[in-house]
Amino acid sequence: MAKTIVHILAQRPGHTGSGVTLDAIVRHAQSTGWNQWIVAAIADGDSIPEIGGLQPGRFRPMVFERQDLDFAIPGMSDVMPYRSTCFSSMNDAQMTVYKNSWRRLIREVVAEAKPDLIQSHHVWMLGALLKDAAPGVPVVTYCHGTGFRQMALCPHLAEEVKEGCGRHDGFLALHKDHAEKLHKTLGISPQRIHIVGAGYRPEIFHTDNNVQRSAKSLLYIGKYSAAKGLPQLLDAVERLSRKIPGFTLHVAGSGAGSEADEIRSRMEAMPTSVIMHGQLAQHDLADLMRRCAVCVLPSFYEGLPLVLIEAAACGCRLVATQLPGIALGFAPYLGANLRMVAPLGLMGPDTPMQEDVPAFVDALTKAIEESMVNPSDSPVDLSRFTVQSLFKRVEAVWKSLL
Repeated sequence: MAKTIVHILAQRPGHTGSGVTLDAIVRHAQSTGWNQWIVAAIADGDSIPEIGGLQPGRFRPMVFERQDLDFAIPGMSDVMPYRSTCFSSMNDAQMTVYKNSWRRLIREVVAEAKPDLIQSHHVWMLGALLKDAAPGVPVVTYCHGTGFRQMALCPHLAEEVKEGCGRHDGFLALHKDHAEKLHKTLGISPQRIHIVGAGYRPEIFHTDNNVQRSAKSLLYIGKYSAAKGLPQLLDAVERLSRKIPGFTLHVAGSGAGSEADEIRSRMEAMPTSVIMHGQLAQHDLADLMRRCAVCVLPSFYEGLPLVLIEAAACGCRLVATQLPGIALGFAPYLGANLRMVAPLGLMGPDTPMQEDVPAFVDALTKAIEESMVNPSDSPVDLSRFTVQSLFKRVEAVWKSLL
């Protein structure tokens, strides 16, 4: 008899890396016979999303911006690609209704689905509720890294998260640095931590010799967020557009809030060197990757940014900040196709030391230019990063808990 698993995500599916990972895992679990349900957040007026080919009746939404949950979905980052609430700004009444609503929905789904296992995403507030809302059900949590940042931003919530999530039966980590943080921050024993990495869909992200690639095109994929290094990237673009005739930055992504609006206004004022594509579906993003020479990710923090592997699979060269996930998780497999830039000094989780910004922009500009002018198209081995490979590692953890 097929085992039943309930997937839980406190974000809108399909808009962030954790949502893309959820879709990929559900899709492959379907093909191997798992009986699946999904619990996730949506906003009032959203249609039920299609996730991994699962029938709509198996998706149970937590609907925000209506009734008691009259605020936008709290985001795992303070700038999301959609309208959101910052956990750090939530008052006691909002936090109470948030937790009570999730408890109620999870109990309802558990009573109906009778799961053998719960797969949750993010080491944060929803995860902290699961062992009480679903007593007796094994819980495995995929750590995407943003929970550590939220603990720094919301120290008043950190102990509740550590205590609640610390009771989970297993943890999926993106890389060694996250595994060490789980051990040190939550006191998780190494036996409960499994490094599984991330996975891309090779049927979507691949090269195509029939597509013309522009040698002077740069691609940024992500939110309109200062923590993603986008303002510093725009500084570099201003320099490169003066130096390289025809240089163009393509931006795939979006953002909401005053910070995103400020960045959007700046890009709109750079019409000859910046093209804004908005949020793209996976197939459209892959098409854009195949037309660009270099993909850049100048973030101040990341887990294991799958967009870099997707871009590499589409034939892009890469420039990225030398963060632990990128240096430990990706660099050994990408060779000279990846150029890394030393990270900025930070105050708190993602505020740059202003005295470090000029050197960072200099290094970023140089790395992008070198990737365009002196390309190094060495062979890459992405076999570990296919979603098929990822799912085998994840499923092995599920089975070990059963």
